[in-house]
Amino acid sequence: MPRLKKLAVLLSLASGSLMAQPPAAAPEPVVTPVMTVALADMPGKEALMLTVTYPPGGADPVHRHDAHGFIYVLEGSIVMGVKGGKEVTLKPGQTFYEGPQDIHTVGRNASRTRPAKFLVLLIKDQGAPALLPVK
Repeated sequence: MPRLKKLAVLLSLASGSLMAQPPAAAPEPVVTPVMTVALADMPGKEALMLTVTYPPGGADPVHRHDAHGFIYVLEGSIVMGVKGGKEVTLKPGQTFYEGPQDIHTVGRNASRTRPAKFLVLLIKDQGAPALLPVK
């Protein structure tokens, strides 16, 4: 096989294998606990407050909280959505709510170049995990 033709075949195979690779996973969010308080007038319940920072292009996997979740955007812009609901893009000062039965299907940074940060308040069973993965 002539050398030029061989090179063309090799380049074709190499570019095909590069294109067939799965996309890189989105960068994971950074979750920072702020406080946890037992709710005396709601036996067995606690409030968990935390901040979540999405790096540029960052996203959450599909999950649920088994809690009432209140989200308040501090910086940047995020896209949120629950199963059966409409996706919304939120900016600083805007809020989002997730109920105990909601499946959080969309949670991501709206920007690929700037981080986004939001505050989360979960009202949940004491000692229960804050996040439950959904397949």
